[in-house]
This record gives sequence, C-alpha cells and structure tokens, in this order.
Amino acid sequence: MTASEMFGVPVEGMPAETRRRAKAINFGIVYGISAFGLSNQLGIPREEAGAYIKTYFERFPGIRTYMDRMQQQVRSQAFVTTIFGRKVHIPAARGKSQAERSFADRAAINAPIQGAAADVIRRAMVRMPGALRDAGLTGRMLLQVHDELVFEAPEAEADRLIAVAREVMETAHEPAVSLSVPLVVEARAAANWDDAH
Repeated sequence: MTASEMFGVPVEGMPAETRRRAKAINFGIVYGISAFGLSNQLGIPREEAGAYIKTYFERFPGIRTYMDRMQQQVRSQAFVTTIFGRKVHIPAARGKSQAERSFADRAAINAPIQGAAADVIRRAMVRMPGALRDAGLTGRMLLQVHDELVFEAPEAEADRLIAVAREVMETAHEPAVSLSVPLVVEARAAANWDDAH
C-alpha cells in the first residue's frame, strides 16, 4: 500500500522493483536515512531520493509525529514502551556522544514496533501448544524465525494445523490490546521450511 501511495500505481500487479523501492523508503526513514543514503541504496539521483522522502512525510504525516514523540520520550526517560506496556530501555539516550544519542533516537523509533511484534509472537507461542492439544492435533511447534513459527505435523493434519496456528497468531494480541489493523497470517505446508517459502 505504501508503494501504491508513493508511486501512484495499483497494488494489484505491482512490479517487484516498485515494492523494493517502497520497502527501502519505509525502513530507511525509520532508521533516519538521508537523501544521500537512499540514493545510494536505490541507485537513483540524490534529488529523486530527497523527493521520495519529502513525499513520504507529506503522504504519511503521522509517521513524523510518531518519530518525534518516540525521540522525545527516549530523551526524557531513556526507554520507550510497546503497545503491551513492556519497557525497552535504551541507555544510549543518556550517552555522552552525539553518535550514541542518534543511535538512541533510531532505536526509540524502531523498538516499539519491533518490540510489539516480538510481544505478539511470544503470546502466540505460549498459547500454541494448548490450542494444538485442544484441537486434537499431534503436530508440534518446532521453532520461531523472526515473525514465523515453524511446525512439524503429519501430512494429514497440515490443513487443520494451519487453521489453528493462523487463528492463534491472528488473535494473539487479544484481550490485552485492540488493534485497528487486523493481523493477517500467511501459512503454507511443505516438506521443509525452504519449500514453504
């Protein structure tokens, strides 16, 4: 959707290169990328990269507000919180050097987002064994890889396990937090993790 907003192209049938550029802009801005850095990353002129950054903040003004709020919070408290209220301490906010404090600003912007994702996946992992057992499934959760859970199950259980796992993961934030944007889980069954991608 960001790519569609930024470049005025429909989401359906969007070229992979357009998605890649939007992803670079999204993540780059959160990490404080400059027009120079974005131009290098995308292989485009600095002026074009600067225009992308300017357009991004014009189209998504709430992001600038969020970034400023997180930077102010970390400067005054040396921590930020996830949507679940978990504190993420960032001692570099009290650092002596500008480099340390700049790192803290970037970490303060990222930590509530990544931290909330980590909170959600942990909540799903805690609930998963019971949900699988209650569904009468013998499959088991093997491991977590970032925002993914990997399971092992008999082939005959795959579809049912996917349905249970999807339900647990998509509702893991409840009842603690109500989200205005639904969590959507993609799931696939395959002989191995690589083939599932």
